[in-house]
Amino acid sequence: MVKKPVNWWLWTKMLVVGGVVCVGGPAVTMWLTPTDEELFKKYNPELQKRSLDRRYERQKEFDDFVTKLKEQSKSSKPIWHVQKEAEDKARKERIAEKSEAMAAERALQQERQKEMRREAGLSTE
Repeated sequence: MVKKPVNWWLWTKMLVVGGVVCVGGPAVTMWLTPTDEELFKKYNPELQKRSLDRRYERQKEFDDFVTKLKEQSKSSKPIWHVQKEAEDKARKERIAEKSEAMAAERALQQERQKEMRREAGLSTE
């Protein structure tokens, strides 16, 4: 049985093409991708102003998110369970605040009705 010779030309072509694809692909992507500053300069002036105005708010929101995430990651439970519990707690707090506000509004409205009845000379039952 005769052993076939190694096709060195084929292996050389494959290594060169593989190197070009593995190194050249990401290099071309990095070269063509615009930076954040270049994208910002392409905005119209109104969007630039709005973006600059909201920058502090977005940074604060992100910092709050990261802080919450760090606190939640300290728990022994999976993070999604801790986040779900935090969402449920926040939702219950919002519902409680709304119900308190509605109760205060109702009391204020009843007080107004009593005052209007007194001014009109009707009985205040």
